[in-house]
Amino acid sequence: MMEPPYFDRVDEAAALIRDKAGMPDVAVVLGSGLGEFANTLTDAVALPYGDLPHWPASKVVGHEGRLVIGTLGTRRVAALSGRAHYYEGHDLRTVTFAARVIGRLGVKTLILTNAAGGVNVALTPGTLMVIDDHINLLGSNPLIGPNEDRFGVRFPDMTEVYSKRLRGIADAVAAEQHIRLGHGVYVALHGPSYETPAEIRFLRTIGADAVGMSTVPEAIVARHMGIEVLGLSCISNAAAGVLPKPLNHDEVMEVARRVRGTFARLLEGIIGRI
Repeated sequence: MMEPPYFDRVDEAAALIRDKAGMPDVAVVLGSGLGEFANTLTDAVALPYGDLPHWPASKVVGHEGRLVIGTLGTRRVAALSGRAHYYEGHDLRTVTFAARVIGRLGVKTLILTNAAGGVNVALTPGTLMVIDDHINLLGSNPLIGPNEDRFGVRFPDMTEVYSKRLRGIADAVAAEQHIRLGHGVYVALHGPSYETPAEIRFLRTIGADAVGMSTVPEAIVARHMGIEVLGLSCISNAAAGVLPKPLNHDEVMEVARRVRGTFARLLEGIIGRI
């Protein structure tokens, strides 16, 4: 049987979520090792990705693969514990399917989080970084192909992908809670191999502070739909060549676990002020 058009698939998933869990105000995509935040929500409904129509599976270690919608303070929050990645073989429309669904649910604020490598040597492992801007080196863009006007305009502006207002809120919350919070430019490469030291030197030269394999396609799609975006990176490791040791995913997970309490406090404070 032929699959329905992409827009209809997005709306079908949104309708099921709306029926089972209601309408969230804010959504948070949780990166590698950061999924514990979903457990802080009360009056929650948990929906495994496998139960959602057309939703891509999340198969990476550290990504639970479930959507949790619950309450945090006065806000109804959708926490996406895990995401699909380009390096898994998905096309970018599939990678950004969840962001499209969030937009069709009526969410106006999206917080994108990730575990990232520190290109800027001042961003040591365990540092939380606000994304001020990004560089897309994926070699593609999720908006390629015919434009769906019901999502957004053909040529969306990307002057301020990451909301200045939300970045200010993040800074204020971090100052109140005495959390060290960095700022920088995040560059997306498709992976799954980590970068070489030569590539990291190149990225540093072009202005990158952190490097990862996600977030940018979701941010582009969210802005296409008029959603306000905040990006937060957990610097989980020094990028290749910064320290004289190899990189591995276990280190990424361990650092993310170590800072998850601080990360959850920061998120709670930000959401409380939105």
